Amino acid sequence: MKHTALLLSALLLAACGGSSDPVGQGAEGPEPGGDAPKVTEIVDFETSDGADLHVMLTGYGDLRARPVIVQFSPYGDLGRDLPDFGPAYNYAYVNVRGTGQSSGTWSAIGLRDQQDIAEFLSWACKQPWSSGRLGLYGFSASAIAVYNSLHQKLECVEAAALMAGTADLYRDLLYPGGMFNLVPGAVVSFGVGLPLIAGGFIDFFQTGQLPLEAIFSGVGFLGTILQVILNVDENEFWQERTQRYDTNPNRFPVLADTGFYDVESRGPFESYQLLRDQGVPVHLRVFGAHDGYPKGTPGPMPEYQRWFDRYLLGRKNGIDREPRVQLLIGHGSYEAQIEGAVTKLDAADWPVPGTRWQSFFLDPERGHGTFSLNDGGLSPVSPESRSTLPYLALTSLPTATDPNTTGTVAAGGALTLFKVFPILTELALMEPLSLSWTTPAFTEDVDVVGPAALTVFVSAALPEADLHAVVADVWPDGSAHAVGLGRLRTGYPHIVEERSIRDSRGEIVQPYADFSAKDRALPGQTREYHVEFWPIGNRFAAGHRLRLYLVGAATYSIPTPNLNFVSIGGDTPSRLQLPVLPGSDACRAVGAGC
Repeated sequence: MKHTALLLSALLLAACGGSSDPVGQGAEGPEPGGDAPKVTEIVDFETSDGADLHVMLTGYGDLRARPVIVQFSPYGDLGRDLPDFGPAYNYAYVNVRGTGQSSGTWSAIGLRDQQDIAEFLSWACKQPWSSGRLGLYGFSASAIAVYNSLHQKLECVEAAALMAGTADLYRDLLYPGGMFNLVPGAVVSFGVGLPLIAGGFIDFFQTGQLPLEAIFSGVGFLGTILQVILNVDENEFWQERTQRYDTNPNRFPVLADTGFYDVESRGPFESYQLLRDQGVPVHLRVFGAHDGYPKGTPGPMPEYQRWFDRYLLGRKNGIDREPRVQLLIGHGSYEAQIEGAVTKLDAADWPVPGTRWQSFFLDPERGHGTFSLNDGGLSPVSPESRSTLPYLALTSLPTATDPNTTGTVAAGGALTLFKVFPILTELALMEPLSLSWTTPAFTEDVDVVGPAALTVFVSAALPEADLHAVVADVWPDGSAHAVGLGRLRTGYPHIVEERSIRDSRGEIVQPYADFSAKDRALPGQTREYHVEFWPIGNRFAAGHRLRLYLVGAATYSIPTPNLNFVSIGGDTPSRLQLPVLPGSDACRAVGAGC
């Protein structure tokens, strides 16, 4: 979702890595300096089924043969965001079919769009403006286009640098937890549709004739949006829009970047692991994306520059020998992180080697300083007897309970509003409608970094309910700030065992829900659910506490209202699995053992 941050803010406020040699060679002859004028040429590429893809070529001084950095975008020329990596490269910005000024029908990066990418790269490799060495750049939708296409041979691609994006469009963006994510979906629709409509009007006023191609593309676009809405299960429609975990003939190096508060945060973490397991040289940066870059940090662009220079120009800048995983860990909240309160962590892999998942059980003992319905505690020991707690799950203030969308909105311009009215992002307003469980104050810093999971036993008055779980950092002043989010619609109680992650104790620490078909509960039937939290990256400072909330789903998610009953203790040991870095110990920090 290109420009997601800006558009979300507005809504709330009114590719064949074929070479076995990873080092490329620069273009022959002297290159023009960075002050040489840019030249632009528009070309059309005809796909095998007759669609024309609109391509904007750019170079410094001329379009002599150089390594080419390519971006495939659905946002038209109006949304062009291909960065400038200097005069040693040419650039190709491609309107994917059915968007911008390209003909055909956009399929939301489905099979036909993916085939176009492979065909274009094969053609571009042989053009006079190409040295035969291609790099792929993508941000959000254009990163998704690359990830989805990796099951095909992408000729002449020597490197890719991708920001945000999804490995699985269903669970990483549009249906997290099986719940429709309305606002990001609407933003994508607006971002793709606006250039298409604008182009049609321009053609009409310039020619006086009906823009038939734009009309046909628009009808196809609306059909795609309808399919997105109607396909509520992760069926074949969505499987075609995933990064294939079992097929990838490419071995070009990939640099992935995201942010812990990004609206597509989960995707690059998953893509990194898929590529790693396929033998692809892949590095991961968590330096920020849609959610912005912490103050005093440069963001991922310098890394992308070095990545392309290393693999397309052959410059030995050392980036390939640096730690594969580099993270910026926030201190206490999104607002603190974006203001520069971060710690940089280098690691050999993701999840960080040596991470332990520590279990904290939901305890009925009251007295933890909240105005929630139960004011319970989190304990390393499960309560001996079972108790059941009701809460009315209607909806919740999304700026407080959906930190990933809120971080994106804040980076788009709403941060000033949130600073003036902090109640919009703190959880105090939601407490009277929620259940909560809180640890004692930590006696030392605790780094919680990685995917988390909530195992919880729930029944409901109606057959289907939403489980919306928030992990918050509670500051000494009592304010609670969301730092992690888990979501699950209870119609999807099952997991795919072979893709779920268990720790050494056998505990499920990253459940992979089965969204292929619904299995609704009977009214009043208690079932065990495994709620996946997207990766958390937060340092809980000494004196802070960790709190878990269960609250109505954010309004963005089109909630399913219900009266939910949460069972804890006894034979229903509901518990939170926290990923704790080596050197940290959440149990020790609350004066207990695990």
